[in-house]
Amino acid sequence: MDILGKWVSRIFGVSMLFLSGFVALETVMRKLFNTSLQGADELAGYTLAFGASLAFIVAMIDRAHIRIDVLHARFPVWLQAAIDWLSVISLGVLGLFFLYVGWFVISDTLAYGSTAATPWRTPLIWPQSAWYAGLAIFALCSFVMVVRASRLFFSGRHDQLAQEFNPVSAEEELSEELDQLKER
Repeated sequence: MDILGKWVSRIFGVSMLFLSGFVALETVMRKLFNTSLQGADELAGYTLAFGASLAFIVAMIDRAHIRIDVLHARFPVWLQAAIDWLSVISLGVLGLFFLYVGWFVISDTLAYGSTAATPWRTPLIWPQSAWYAGLAIFALCSFVMVVRASRLFFSGRHDQLAQEFNPVSAEEELSEELDQLKER
């Protein structure tokens, strides 16, 4: 899963760099040449929608979803494991919900042959397919995590479940940041 998280982060980063370059080029062309490529805002919307679906994946893999963990660390391990298991289940349900609702968007776009109301007249199925693919990967990853967490929970391996699915503590975040600083 960590490898997937790294690659998804890289794809997200490259798409944001591309978008930044495109907006910069658009700005320079408008200021210096009084012309426009048209559609920077359209491309930005597509990139951000795709990026959001990728961010869901990275946050899930990195255990970065926001959870209030003030009391979490003070609970017994079996209770921590139960809370972590329920949080993974809720992410799995969220992934299925995204797929369900997203499918209606895709099917409506296909049924109506929708295009963007912009100069590019982009068939919306293209950016929506990328967005939906990101949601599908999120749902698949959440399903894999639900299976993993359920096996650990029901086999009584609460320590291992807590280790793999606990929210990242402030100490762990600080340690990771210091390790990354040393690498630089």
